[in-house]
Amino acid sequence: MIHIYTGNGKGKTTAALGLMVRAAGAGKKIFFGQFVKGMAYSEVMLIHEQIPQIEHQLFGRKCFIKREPEPEDYKAAQAGLRTVKELIKSGKYDLMVLDELNIALYYKLFSLEEVLAMLEYLPENIELVITGRYAPPELIEKADLITEMKEIRHYYQNGVKARKGIEF
Repeated sequence: MIHIYTGNGKGKTTAALGLMVRAAGAGKKIFFGQFVKGMAYSEVMLIHEQIPQIEHQLFGRKCFIKREPEPEDYKAAQAGLRTVKELIKSGKYDLMVLDELNIALYYKLFSLEEVLAMLEYLPENIELVITGRYAPPELIEKADLITEMKEIRHYYQNGVKARKGIEF
């Protein structure tokens, strides 16, 4: 099955992490690839130390959301997509989470056509989760499950900064 967690609300990566923990508890092998992000957030520390069923890789550098992507950002994302394609072919994982893949598509770090082609060869035994705002309609069309996180209110609007253990 292909899951998409999208929308402008908080919780897309968090929902994917919850699914990974559940799958790990069931003895499944998990791959967690993060596009755009170049820093290991708090959950990654726990994964590395306590959950050996989850393999993690970063496919980003530094956050460029408030600037234009640099050539190195494109290279990191494209290398990540090549890695993901190989891992899908390997059949090694039961669950694969491609965190912020939608953001990488939004910034055109690689093409939608490449991603759609990759999904054509997704084995039936792999559960694939794609997160990030701005999921393109063509990707939504391919998904079996789509969850949209909708922001109603956010404490950022009151000046609350991102907090370790909550937002990162």
